[in-house]
Amino acid sequence: MVVPLYRAKADFFRALGHPARIRLLELLADGDKPVHQLREAIDIEASSLSHQLAVLRQHGLVEQRREAGAVIYSLTLPAVRDLLLAAREILQSRTVDQSELVDEFGGPADAP
Repeated sequence: MVVPLYRAKADFFRALGHPARIRLLELLADGDKPVHQLREAIDIEASSLSHQLAVLRQHGLVEQRREAGAVIYSLTLPAVRDLLLAAREILQSRTVDQSELVDEFGGPADAP
C-alpha cells in the first residue's frame, strides 16, 4: 500500500511525541549508550524505558546491539541529531525570554 509522504511524516512525528523518547534521542545524539546508562539518566521505570526504546526502534530511529553482555543503543542516522538541533533552534527563536527554556542538562537552553 502506498502511503502519502505527509502521512508518513505525521507518523514519524508521532514517534517523537513523548518527552522520554526525545530525551533518549538527545542522550544518544552524544554517542552510543548502554541501556543501564540510559536508565540512570532518565527517571522512569525500566518497563517504560523498554517500551519507549521499542517505539524508537520500530520507527527506525535507534538500533541496538550486544557488547560483552550489555545492550548498547545508538542513533540510526546522523539526521536524527540534526533534527533535534533544528527543533532547539526553532524553540529558541520562538522564545523571547531564553530563561523560559532549560536544556536537558538543567542549564539555560542557549548555553554552549
